[in-house]
Amino acid sequence: MSTTITIRDTTPTGQLEHELKLVFQTSVVTVEDLIRARVCQEVESYNEEKPNYFRSLVQPVEAERLLNDPKLRKRKQIDVEQQYYLALDFFQKNGFFILVDDQQVTELSTEISLKENSQVTFIKLTPLVGG
Repeated sequence: MSTTITIRDTTPTGQLEHELKLVFQTSVVTVEDLIRARVCQEVESYNEEKPNYFRSLVQPVEAERLLNDPKLRKRKQIDVEQQYYLALDFFQKNGFFILVDDQQVTELSTEISLKENSQVTFIKLTPLVGG
C-alpha cells in the first residue's frame, strides 16, 4: 500500500515557498529516506524537463551551476548522489529543519510513521551576513 505525503518548503516566518507530493511504498521511513526521496524527485524532474530554474532543497555546487547556465543551449545533468549528500550535510549542520505533522525531527535515523496526507515541512534557514 502506498502513502502520499505533502512536502512544503516554508520560510522561518511560515511563508509557503514551494509544495510537492511524494509517494512512498511503505508507511514507515527514516528522515534520511525522506530526504533521499525528495532530492531524487527534484533532480529527476529537473533532468527530464530542463527548466530554467532548479528548485531544490539544496542548490548545485558552483561547477554544476556554471554548466547549467540558462544562456547555454544544452544543459548538463544534475548529479542525484551529489545533491543527496549535500542535503544530508546541510541537514546535519542545521541548514534546514524538518517538521512532520508539526513535530520536529532532528536525527537522520529517526523513523517516521507516515499517514495518508501527512504534512512534512522543510524550513530552510538563511545564514546571517557579516558575522
